[in-house]
Amino acid sequence: MKVVNHKIPSVDGLGIMKGRKAYTDDFAENDSLIVKVLRSPHAFAKIKKIDDKSAKALPGIEMVLTYKDFKRKAFTRAGQGYPEPSPYDKFVLDEYVRYVGDEVLAVVGLNESVCQDALDLIEVEYEVLEPVLDFETALDNKVLVHPEDDIHEMFPIGFEPKRNKAASYHMEIGDVKEVLKGCKHTVNETFYTQAQAHVMLEPHTVNARMDYQERLIIFSATQTPFHMRRIISQTLEIPLSKIRVIKPRVGGGFGGKQAIHGEMLVAYVTYKTGKAAKMIYTRKEVFESSYTRHPMKLEISLGADENGMLKAIDAHILSDTGAYGEHALTVYMVAGSKVLPLYNKVDAVRFYGDVVYTNHVSAGAFRGYGAIQGNFALESAVDILCKKMNMDPIKFRQLNMMKENETSPIFAIMGEGTEGTPMNMETCKLEECVSRGKELIHWDDIYPFVDKGDKIRSVGMAIAMQGSGIPLIDMGSASIKLNDDGFYNLMVGATEIGQGSDTVLTQIAAEVLMTSVDKVVIYSSDTDLTPFDVGAYASSTTFVSGNAVLRAASELKDMMLDEMARIFKCDREDIEFDGVTFKYDDKEMSLIDFSNEITYSEAQKQLQVTSSYVGPKSPPPFMAGFVELEIDKETAEMEVINYVSVVDCGTTINPMLAKGQVDGAIVQGLGMAMFEDVKYTKKGKLISSDLLNYKIPTRLDIKKLTTEFVESYEESGPFGAKSVGEIGIDTPPAAIANAVENAFGIRIKSLPITAEKILEKKWEIENGK
Repeated sequence: MKVVNHKIPSVDGLGIMKGRKAYTDDFAENDSLIVKVLRSPHAFAKIKKIDDKSAKALPGIEMVLTYKDFKRKAFTRAGQGYPEPSPYDKFVLDEYVRYVGDEVLAVVGLNESVCQDALDLIEVEYEVLEPVLDFETALDNKVLVHPEDDIHEMFPIGFEPKRNKAASYHMEIGDVKEVLKGCKHTVNETFYTQAQAHVMLEPHTVNARMDYQERLIIFSATQTPFHMRRIISQTLEIPLSKIRVIKPRVGGGFGGKQAIHGEMLVAYVTYKTGKAAKMIYTRKEVFESSYTRHPMKLEISLGADENGMLKAIDAHILSDTGAYGEHALTVYMVAGSKVLPLYNKVDAVRFYGDVVYTNHVSAGAFRGYGAIQGNFALESAVDILCKKMNMDPIKFRQLNMMKENETSPIFAIMGEGTEGTPMNMETCKLEECVSRGKELIHWDDIYPFVDKGDKIRSVGMAIAMQGSGIPLIDMGSASIKLNDDGFYNLMVGATEIGQGSDTVLTQIAAEVLMTSVDKVVIYSSDTDLTPFDVGAYASSTTFVSGNAVLRAASELKDMMLDEMARIFKCDREDIEFDGVTFKYDDKEMSLIDFSNEITYSEAQKQLQVTSSYVGPKSPPPFMAGFVELEIDKETAEMEVINYVSVVDCGTTINPMLAKGQVDGAIVQGLGMAMFEDVKYTKKGKLISSDLLNYKIPTRLDIKKLTTEFVESYEESGPFGAKSVGEIGIDTPPAAIANAVENAFGIRIKSLPITAEKILEKKWEIENGK
């Protein structure tokens, strides 16, 4: 291949580096009204009275918006397929505020300063209510986070708000209890994960204006522009045909922008006033008032026989969705569906539990999307079981893990198959990933640890799988046209959010058309001008949108050959085309001459094709992650010496971008594993709401990242590709936990894993606690 599987520079990199207009706020009108939100100081309260007279009288204030200004209509902010598997439990503004940072009202003014002055003048009287701040006590609590009756689910997801339950799920294969009883070796462990923050570089940003056709034009840093258009239309009752959503460059999303945040208020202001408006979240608002990862309690039981064969997995999970239920069910299910099939030889498996409401900021989509939580628990429990059996953890995994041409009944039950038939692993190079990673980390030289005087050097590992879009649901589309002078326009609804999808999709088109990347000009994510795509989530872009581009480019090439057959008066199959010149016998015509002829002089027509793709399956990428960790014996301070990632993602369309995706995800996973501690006051106020109090890893914290891709080719993917965007984030928490136990014999079961927790556990052991 001449373009695919090559390290092509990003198509947008140079322009962004030069400071060209690219991001959402770059396109805001200079005279845009500013929208600012007054946020709740209470975790749970009912608004009794709002005195906004002084604020409204302030020169430069256009309006003050409260819940009384909006029709009471429940919706979900989640940018998902329709109908959404998330409860409709949110209102644009409400008389209840359900967490510290929830929206009370909005002020609209000529500038930031006057808006802040107006917020300072507004007095709100609250009836402060008792909040639910411990998600382990939320279910059937006397306090209801959602006491209202006018919220609902779109289809059954286990939604029971009168029990503080946003969703629930239960799945069982075989008789788990009976199989566990017959196992020689069993473990039963409980793990906790925290509400990790996204910390994308660009905060949530939106601006809007009315165009000359009296249509609402919204520029938003969103991952899901088509879903956003639908949600705004339905909620504000603006005809869909009157809304256009444009997604410029996005400075990182990681799932946090797979939702409506400030867009609803800005859209309302512009549509109501006819004036341009904008809103940019402060960093504190991003922390306190957008999304987090779902905190979870995961109870895992495993059973194995005397030969080390895993026979049963029992997983009971409780998930905290916070104040609103966006992505509640789907994140929960991925904690099972993208984790449990790793060990596909068990006789019985059960996965069940609930997603509950609390008075914390809402959880939502986040890279890894439940799989990282489930992986931390399962892969930690596997190592605990191996210790109990005195069995090498790599040998255990090699004996029990998924292999090529195998399957798992979980796939069919949890939506990863066709008509009840579980998806078959046509590509699964986990064996190669594990053996190569073991070699790169020098496992046999270090495992379980090496005493280095003041410090201990240890290793730990974990395996993981993810998905490539949501089968039979996610749809991507692409349009491609031939221009005069022989270059192409590629129009995709797929959402470039910094992951390099515009470059990857351009490479796919260029490979099919046998041209260079500079001859394919891509436009992405404009609901008026580009075809539909679900957006950037579920690791779908390369596989789903890439297949759509592959189809469109192939059909356009066929169309060009049909036209040349007419010109040459021959059969299409007899024409040779190398991307530059068409040849038949002694005849030849360049692509440039051909494109100019059909544009200007003879049998003129526009050659353009639109194609779509919905995947019948979601072929998982696989990975083995290994960490080399050095720990100070006295202080328990940890240092990552090397993190080895060996990945099966099929063909890497762009190896440089693929490595960037894996390395970035590893660092984000290490942040969840070791650094990112979420702290609240007793009254539910987030303490870790800025980068002084919320530590994320930097290049100084990680000595070395070693990333390799095993040779793999997925027949159903474009040029053999699977996804790569999320797989890297899953293994670090368990790998770190396993390395710590290998070093000290201490098992930390709650994230993040810190020196303080290690020392505390060490003290408890030494003092018999």
